[in-house]
Parts: sequence; structure tokens; C-alpha cells
Amino acid sequence: MSNLTNKKYEEFAFVLDYRPNSRSTLIKGRDGTIIQAIGLDRLTLLEILGSSEESFTITEKISIGKEGRSKVVSVLGKLSYTSLTNESRNSIPDVIEMIVDSNESFYVNYFNEAQAVTPRLHALELIPGIGKTFLRQILQEREKQPFSSFSDIQTRINLKEPGKLIAKRISEEVTGNVRLPLFVRV
Repeated sequence: MSNLTNKKYEEFAFVLDYRPNSRSTLIKGRDGTIIQAIGLDRLTLLEILGSSEESFTITEKISIGKEGRSKVVSVLGKLSYTSLTNESRNSIPDVIEMIVDSNESFYVNYFNEAQAVTPRLHALELIPGIGKTFLRQILQEREKQPFSSFSDIQTRINLKEPGKLIAKRISEEVTGNVRLPLFVRV
């Protein structure tokens, strides 16, 4: 995973919802299989035109990069959370958990490298469930030895399901209800 690379475009996305014989909400005259998806690296909400000969499943990982688009005709553009279908909104938590789980080392590294945002606020405190006590423990433990996995974090500081906490934060960012995004790149 290359979440903090300079690439502007997603290579892969996960299907949140798809509608065969539908119309694009972004581009007039584009119709067919319209897919709402979330990008793997930048966690961007996207509208995609899928190939009409292909079938899709919710949570499916599809290639949307310039090369190797076998099931996708084109990426139509970025979507706002408010323009998502109910199905897409309902799919977001599960899909984000899949993304976090499949890129565990990237998110564990966040626990190892996150810094203070302001003199009074540390970036780790923006993760749901992490207050001053857990923050202190995380900082002490990572100084001794970097964390190697979510289970390592759970064992060493007794923080329950750190992957789910990260996923919850990303879900909050995707909805646009946070002032300071940590993971979603717009």
C-alpha cells in the first residue's frame, strides 16, 4: 500500500454499490453499469462506468488504473458522501475494515510514527477510543520497540481491536464530518 505517495490517481477501488442500466450523476449522457466505489490508496469516493458485459459484487476489488482495466470503461469522477446511494453508505464500514485489514502494516506504522498535531493534541488522539492514557502508553511502548501488528498493539497496551478503531476513524473522514483528515486524501 502506498497511501502517502504522490500519485494522484487510484489503481484499485472496492465496489460499494453498482447499478446496471443506470445514469451517471456526474457526466451527462454516460449510462450503463454505474459503480460507486472507494479507492484503495487515497480512500476517495468514486463513480465508475463498468463494462456492461461484466458482473460486479459489493466489496469486490477492481482495477481502475490506467493499465489493466478489464472490467471498467472509465472513472467518471469523485463523489461526495451525500451523493452516495444508501447501499454504498451501508457498505462503507465493511469495505473500510477490509482495506485496513489487508494493509495492516501501513496502519500499524501509523501507530509507530504519528506525531503531535498541536502542542495539546496528538494525531493518535484523533483515533476513536484513544485518550491521554492510551496515548501515553502507546508513546512509551513504541519508544521501547515499534509495534509489529494490531495484535501486538492490543497485547502491549490493551487497546481493543485497533484495526476497527482505525476503520471507524476512516469512516468518519469519508463522511466529511472531521476537520482534520488523517487518512483520506482528497
